Amino acid sequence: MFKTLTIAALAVVAALAAPLDRADARPLSEIIDSGTLRVGVNPTLPPLGTYNERNEIDGFDVEFSQKIAEMLGVELEVVQVGSPDRIPFVSSGKIDYVMGAMTRTPARALIIDYTIPVHTEVFGVLTTEDKGYSTVEELNSPDVTMVQVRGTTPIQYIEENLPEAEVLLLDNYPDVIRALAQGRGDAMLDVVDFVGEHMNKHDVAWKVMDTPVDVYYCALGVQKGNSTLTDWLNIAIFELHRDGVVDELWKKWFGIDMLYPVGVSPYF
Repeated sequence: MFKTLTIAALAVVAALAAPLDRADARPLSEIIDSGTLRVGVNPTLPPLGTYNERNEIDGFDVEFSQKIAEMLGVELEVVQVGSPDRIPFVSSGKIDYVMGAMTRTPARALIIDYTIPVHTEVFGVLTTEDKGYSTVEELNSPDVTMVQVRGTTPIQYIEENLPEAEVLLLDNYPDVIRALAQGRGDAMLDVVDFVGEHMNKHDVAWKVMDTPVDVYYCALGVQKGNSTLTDWLNIAIFELHRDGVVDELWKKWFGIDMLYPVGVSPYF
């Protein structure tokens, strides 16, 4: 359970995080006039962002942003960002918006503006149909072996909420998925969307529990107050959802359907 910060405390966090060299964001008209849309992508979060065989930044975020640029009638410029600098880059006007699993949170929303969601990420349980588990609580048993990647944050959740379960720690996600497919463990607790490519390599009847532990809604991060760009992006994202483009790109890059679809509503 995360501690709830007061708005005053969050405001202090926002002030400390704000870059000193802030420049005004480019409004929509300036982006169109320039002929270029500058987008921040983290290439260390495959398949959202990754390097292709030509050593160029590629992935879901890039191809999604290419669709946005085409709708706007401009060229796409991909700017490499990392987790620590992605918010400072957009706050300082170095990029027009940022991607890379930008989960919407109240704390971040004090510093940047968010569009409507582009995609979700499901923090949930991956197991196999033959195990018969249907709830997370059923995993809290000494007869259950959770297979996890060494050093990842879900381990703490397991320690706090599933203390009776055994835990098998491996070095990477391909090894974890292989262990589950071979029956050397019973379940994995993590952001399941990101292991679809590895799941597809095994002829196994996989099962993702219907009730997730949590669902993260990820959107585009825009500089605070840049309403002309944010408003247009909201409409563009809605159209890409309505036309099925987001779902197609997700299946292409993740190898599975989005586990918890954003859904389309005129007001979402």
